[in-house]
Amino acid sequence: MDWSFELNGFKNFLKLERGLAENSVEAYLRDTQKLFQFSELKQLSKKPGELKTDDIHLFLVFLNELGLEANSQARILSGIKAFYEFLNIEKLAQHDPTQLIDSPKITRKLPETLHYHEIEQMLGLIDLSKPEGPRNKAMIEVIYSCGLRVSELVGLKISDCRFKEGFVIVTGKGSKTRLVPIGQQAIKYANIYLNEIRPQVDIQSGYEDILFLNRRGKMLTRVMVFIIIKDLAEAAGIRKQISPHTFRHSFATHMVEGGADLRAVQEMLGHESITTTEIYTHLDRAFLQQTLREFHPRGGKI
Repeated sequence: MDWSFELNGFKNFLKLERGLAENSVEAYLRDTQKLFQFSELKQLSKKPGELKTDDIHLFLVFLNELGLEANSQARILSGIKAFYEFLNIEKLAQHDPTQLIDSPKITRKLPETLHYHEIEQMLGLIDLSKPEGPRNKAMIEVIYSCGLRVSELVGLKISDCRFKEGFVIVTGKGSKTRLVPIGQQAIKYANIYLNEIRPQVDIQSGYEDILFLNRRGKMLTRVMVFIIIKDLAEAAGIRKQISPHTFRHSFATHMVEGGADLRAVQEMLGHESITTTEIYTHLDRAFLQQTLREFHPRGGKI
């Protein structure tokens, strides 16, 4: 269902009626586009004026499941409320489905989200002169670049790393695999570890294809990754409840707040489809790569 008429009208309304600056206009439009993307994901086949309050509630639940913090959800809702204000003024909607929604519906407490400068601070504190330093830096770059679960990180195989193509094959929940784009920073440090550090490890039988190994040549445990990240956060003076999952939520938050397409973010995270899997199998892989390069803070940096 095409929303271009309503969105273009909203853009003009913000510029001419509200007198907002270009950056503010673009921010409002990005938030409204997220509702449109959700409508497509759910295959609602509705114009914006036809959406109901329940549809808006489901949208907020979806944002929550992606990992967005409450304040980010509230900001997006504010933009959508402005959109419906415009639709009602222009008689493009007979009701306002956001009228009875005062705040985001938080269905569960989310882990903390790191700011980008905090992630950079943690990365900067890794001692690369120690044998585990390049490995730890590569791990954090990869988990943040790809939005991985910690189990997906520790189980990542060398044979599934297609760095030349800019992708990794990830095995997620239920042994389901997905193709996830990986940023240039993560590729750079993963290759340094793979080519310079890992060959010095006495690799135990059965772990030859595992990318990240402990000093005994075996696969890292999830607990070990948790300890590495927790110690780095403490060293950086970050007073938050940090875990490997924090990087997954930070990935989703930074991508969505930067303007990334919701379909692309959900595909990268490996969430279950909220409609049908066909939506995702038809997503262009080049589109996912471009999304990562454009909207991930470290996606295109070398």
